[in-house]
Amino acid sequence: YKTSGSSALPTLLGWPSCVFVVIAAVSSLKGFYSHSFSLSSLPLPVLIKQAEPVDESSVKKMILTFEKRSYKNQELRIKFPDNPEKFMESELDLNDIIQEMHVIATMPDLYHLLVELNAVHSLLGLLTVVDLLQELTDIDTLHESEEGAEVLIDALVEGQVVALLVQNMERLDEQVKEEADGIYNTLAIIENMAEFRPGMCTEAAQQGLMQWLLKRIKARPFDANKLYCSEILAILLQNNDNTRELLGEMDGIDVLLQQLSVFKRHNPSTAEEQEMMENLFDALCSCLMLPANRDRFLRGEGLQLMNLMLREKKMSRTSALKVLDHGMIGPEGADNCHKFVDILGLRTIFPLFMKTPKKMKKTGASEKEHEEHVSSIIASMLRNLKSQQRSRLLSKFTENDCEKVDRLMELHFKYLEAVQQADKRIEGEKHEMVRRGEILDDSMEDEFYLRRLDAGLFVLQLICYIMVEISNSGIPQLRQRVHQILNLRGGSVKVVRHVMREYAESIGDGKTEEFKEAERKRIMDLVDSF
Repeated sequence: YKTSGSSALPTLLGWPSCVFVVIAAVSSLKGFYSHSFSLSSLPLPVLIKQAEPVDESSVKKMILTFEKRSYKNQELRIKFPDNPEKFMESELDLNDIIQEMHVIATMPDLYHLLVELNAVHSLLGLLTVVDLLQELTDIDTLHESEEGAEVLIDALVEGQVVALLVQNMERLDEQVKEEADGIYNTLAIIENMAEFRPGMCTEAAQQGLMQWLLKRIKARPFDANKLYCSEILAILLQNNDNTRELLGEMDGIDVLLQQLSVFKRHNPSTAEEQEMMENLFDALCSCLMLPANRDRFLRGEGLQLMNLMLREKKMSRTSALKVLDHGMIGPEGADNCHKFVDILGLRTIFPLFMKTPKKMKKTGASEKEHEEHVSSIIASMLRNLKSQQRSRLLSKFTENDCEKVDRLMELHFKYLEAVQQADKRIEGEKHEMVRRGEILDDSMEDEFYLRRLDAGLFVLQLICYIMVEISNSGIPQLRQRVHQILNLRGGSVKVVRHVMREYAESIGDGKTEEFKEAERKRIMDLVDSF
């Protein structure tokens, strides 16, 4: 039953007292939520309000009505804090106008009125408007009118909306379904805003959101809100060193490792729980892009956990491999590479190199992804390991009559063929474009290069790097085996050198020029000696 105006409210006094008491109790909760009561048995008239055309004038009127009712409700709540009957009528009036305001969410071009009439400030002061804010920030609606959306998001950010939403969530009790739904809807608001304006992620994290998310994902058991928190956390950390640093300073690496340790010996019980696990792994991978977090990962025994996951052969194995790759890549991964050898990680990684697991469909990973991560880990160790640990790695390639070199060369020819096929298709497309008189600009060349990488060029580059590294290791047995198989299968040293030159040219995103030059020289010296 919905009333369309305050004229019907006095009839409430004629209702049975039990109904009155229930409504009064509901309205005095921490946050007032819209409830639907079944009153069909009561002899009350249903008042139907004539639909009015919604335009700028009616929206202004609606906002001003909201402001008046909000002020009146606030005044009565302060005056009669322990007597909900006194402010119940104003509560219902306010709820009615909030429900009417949902129509504004269909007209993002009029969002500027919410800002100009100072309604955003009033909305942020109420716990009842989470649903409305969620509709206003719906990502599809925001993209309908970029200009109107920008004005609203500016006002929300200026009003520190995330800090207020976090304070609200802190007060809510998830044992109550309506309040648990309130948290879910609040997270939807944050996700919508972050998707529309990724730049606000740093500010949002600093306004208490990061701390709240880390605290919430520690809570058990698993539920929809925990899944949503893992998703928001992964979004905040994506391509953002500021949020990665903040998480590290809050001991977030330990929190992520603790939550993931559950999946060491047990698979997720549902598809939703598997999604949460993947979100947490993605968050951890993002964090490891920051060198300081690699040290925290090392101290938190993250390597040991990932190594155990690889051995247990559960669903977590694929993502654990990806985490190891992120933790060991580049010169910043040197400490993790040495530690991995010390904890007998070579015994774990080489069986995965020798044979790609067949049971990967459940995790959604491909054969190429698996072989890329394993090759990248071995390449990182060849780059970073010194002295005894390096000797232990190289000796693995000599075991069982150099069987690992044979596997390396098998992968070389597999990915070389895939790249050559992609190159043929691309050359055909280029020829066709030239025939049509189209210009091959830099952006098109970049797109073609990305397609080649996706076809397997990056894996081929890693494999060729391992080939030139072990050939220059000072162990004649390894060098001879590599060249012997190249000759037997009609391979070419020139092709390997060409792949490595291309690799050297594309190296070092985000690195200093000095590092890039030193790394290029190091690789080209290996190539020249191959």
